[in-house]
Amino acid sequence: MLHSMSTTVEPSSERSAAEVNEEIRALWLRSGGTLSVEQREEYQRLVMEWAAAAPESAQAA
Repeated sequence: MLHSMSTTVEPSSERSAAEVNEEIRALWLRSGGTLSVEQREEYQRLVMEWAAAAPESAQAA
């Protein structure tokens, strides 16, 4: 059975942009600067979550 990857951000975890950014930084540190396929998928999910949590003024910049 094939599963499609959702590109929507789950609203259930209401984290701040700063919290998500910290997780993104930790992911890069753990990876040593080179992301695996799974890590890239996690990175993309985190960036989408960060964008949804970022203040409007930061999104317009």
